[in-house]
Amino acid sequence: MNQKDDKQPRLLIVVNVFHPDRGGGGAIFTDLARGLAERGFDVTVRCAYPYYPEWQDKSGKNGIPIDRYDEYGVHVERYGIFIPSRPNSLIQRLVYEASFFFSLLRSLHRGRFDMVMVFCPLVGAVGFATLNKWLHRKPLWLNIQDLSADAAAAGGIARGKLVRALLGGVQGGLFNQAQVWSSISPVMIQRLQAIRRKNQPILYLPNWLNASMAAAIQQQEDKSGQLPHDPVRLLYAGNIGSKQDLPRFCETLHASAASFHFRIHGDGGYAGTVRDWVEQTKDDRFSFGPFLDEPAFAEALHDTDFFVITEKSGSGGSFIPCKMIPGMASGSVILAVSDAESPLGREMTAERPGPWFSWDDLASVPSMLTAIHENPAQFADWQANARRRAEFHERNRVISRFETAIRSIVAHPKSIPSDLADI
Repeated sequence: MNQKDDKQPRLLIVVNVFHPDRGGGGAIFTDLARGLAERGFDVTVRCAYPYYPEWQDKSGKNGIPIDRYDEYGVHVERYGIFIPSRPNSLIQRLVYEASFFFSLLRSLHRGRFDMVMVFCPLVGAVGFATLNKWLHRKPLWLNIQDLSADAAAAGGIARGKLVRALLGGVQGGLFNQAQVWSSISPVMIQRLQAIRRKNQPILYLPNWLNASMAAAIQQQEDKSGQLPHDPVRLLYAGNIGSKQDLPRFCETLHASAASFHFRIHGDGGYAGTVRDWVEQTKDDRFSFGPFLDEPAFAEALHDTDFFVITEKSGSGGSFIPCKMIPGMASGSVILAVSDAESPLGREMTAERPGPWFSWDDLASVPSMLTAIHENPAQFADWQANARRRAEFHERNRVISRFETAIRSIVAHPKSIPSDLADI
């Protein structure tokens, strides 16, 4: 690790999920903090106690006390947060957001930093970072992983035009307090251009394969050229919430006569619904298990033919799944169902790492699975495309771009360079 000194930028990162949380971007946020620390930055992370995607206090420490410790060169500060028992309840989600904001307020006067970077989807985190900017007069960088107002509407959390308008107004007002924006897909960049009011630079910085997951995948044998199994193997692994609409995908497969084995592993607001469905249908083509750690995830990816990613219609304009990257890096073919104009839909049709289906064409999935053994060349092309696209998400390339931009901002805090988007 590089030796830090007083000339190195002091960076505060505000985010809700951090190691050991992996879902919801936790692996990416953790890896960025550690990667910047490796490059000599003095990095402090203010985050919640681990809870995601299980929506449970995993450390047993969640509450009023603040836990401070160092790991991998990063100063970590844990703050209590209200953990919803019903994540899809609007009231509980509002309390969840507000609790993190007020919990973080206790640190408002603590520490001196050259720049603050905040990650959205939690608007409460963005609100705290905005107050920090007003008080300390330091540059604020907003990384938008998910448009919270859109996601709440798509997930059924926010219903009614008035509620959606209020959430959108709060979101837009807070976003425009940041001098620099970044996001993770060209579709999101286009969406944000319509929201910004101050011509802020918007950097396209895709997510990447975090270091520990890359190491876990490298421990597996190369599966290039591996033909699909008989019966064909499918894997879903990750967060199971309303935005995935996974039950609809399962019902379609269940109603078919296709031969397959579909392993489902995950946790989240709708995990119990999917687990109960698997148990009640007694269809032995399906199995359900808990959220996988990275070594087990890498092994499951190695053993599968298709890695399944589903996005509920109407929700895909607000995010792109991080789990797509380890799927491609493992050489697994991606089987995706989403809206055509979503970031995932555009990625699938442009890069072709596997078959893509709209929700209107969902009934075609079983026939594709049945016919895949008759077209090994198509399967091999999908595998090759997946591996090629994974190279775009290489860790050092993306983190180095973060580093370059941060150093430029810290060097010119009063007049942030307008050409940052070209980095």
